[in-house]
Amino acid sequence: MEPISPLEQALHTARALVLADLVAGEVAEADVVSLVEESVVQRRWWVEQWPDGVAYVAGLVAQDVQDALLDKYGRWPLCPVCRSGDPHALDVEPELGPDPHWVCHEAGVKVAAVGALGSAGAGGGPAS
Repeated sequence: MEPISPLEQALHTARALVLADLVAGEVAEADVVSLVEESVVQRRWWVEQWPDGVAYVAGLVAQDVQDALLDKYGRWPLCPVCRSGDPHALDVEPELGPDPHWVCHEAGVKVAAVGALGSAGAGGGPAS
């Protein structure tokens, strides 16, 4: 059996982290999971072109899925920190860097690492 390449490891990890956040938000329906798979395919090609980007895959897949959900369903994940005002989504930071986190720009706080929304009590379903 051949060892798993760093690229495949990064892609498997990114898939698992984003799926964990989708499960936490109770939005891991089959069509949403397919958005994750589409992103993983695209990011595989991207990292093959730029191998140094392998550390950024989890954040990029999270952003890809967030963007795809916005187009189809609404904002996700919703901020669990701000209890008043209009519902708003968290953002991934850094946009292109290792160790991505979900952050609320309105409150100026890190909410959870990508993949850890369930432990943060965040991730509610999409809002239009």
